[in-house]
Amino acid sequence: MKFYGLVDGSEASLKKYLKTLSGVDQVGANARAAMLSTRSIKTTSKRWAIDTAISMVDLTTLEGADTVGKVEAICSKAVRPDPTDSSVPSVGAICVYNDMVAVARKHLDLIGGKHVPVAAVSTAFPSGRASIEVKVLDTQDAIDAGSSEIDMVIDRGAFLEGRLIDVFNEIVTIRQVCGDKAHLKVIFETGELVTYDNVRKASFLAMAAGADFIKTSTGKIAPAATAPVVLVMLEAVRDFYEMTQKRIGVKPAGGIRNTKDAIKQLVLVNEVAGEEWLNSKLFRIGASALLNDLLMQRMKMDSGYYASPTYVSMD
Repeated sequence: MKFYGLVDGSEASLKKYLKTLSGVDQVGANARAAMLSTRSIKTTSKRWAIDTAISMVDLTTLEGADTVGKVEAICSKAVRPDPTDSSVPSVGAICVYNDMVAVARKHLDLIGGKHVPVAAVSTAFPSGRASIEVKVLDTQDAIDAGSSEIDMVIDRGAFLEGRLIDVFNEIVTIRQVCGDKAHLKVIFETGELVTYDNVRKASFLAMAAGADFIKTSTGKIAPAATAPVVLVMLEAVRDFYEMTQKRIGVKPAGGIRNTKDAIKQLVLVNEVAGEEWLNSKLFRIGASALLNDLLMQRMKMDSGYYASPTYVSMD
């Protein structure tokens, strides 16, 4: 692998590459994220924003109590979020644990959802505490079951200890397992990386190693997808594109629960990375509760009043 010509795969070249990165102005990032969060969109654009956000949702269920019935239910919801309105788009993907991938893929195909991919959280999610051999088997198992998107977690301990080449090599290895069968989303767990400089460094490391998406968090640890963190990652994919002419996607996950939150994400994307990222191929939102609120807001635009939360199916 040539890694876009940025590194040659050695530790020395990786360190040299990462040293060229500019630092993050923490005060400036916080201020700009706060300013962009006050932006509103025109009423005439709100329907577009809601539908765009729906199409970007990775509808997620990652609980130890997940059942076949629950996974089949969210698959049905993913394909037809509002069974009474065929104009509502399908979501971006279904995100489940490995053992539910085959269930999800089979049910989606059965109900006309072949276009909805199944994402599997892999590589010992959410901790990442496993050997590379286990992580490879975990990833291959998900792909064999029908997953076309792999959400892997980095080894945050290795990253924080400065063993960046180990983190890089793990991503390269999982990228090779994915091959052309699955897109690779690399999860940083930004709440554990502590600083914006670390988030920026992890972003460039993952992109050089072959990530198709960079993802904020597992949703299991707070803080997760804060606006400044998403801003830093969007700046990173923008800058990486300028360096390589390769667009990498971004997926915030954790804490995005309502339409207002989702629209703030769209504003960040447009203002920081650019409108080219405003589609489900380059931006996803990992969420479980968000879809219901988007549907309720959409219904309000049609009827003029809020429906009861029980009007939409509960996940």
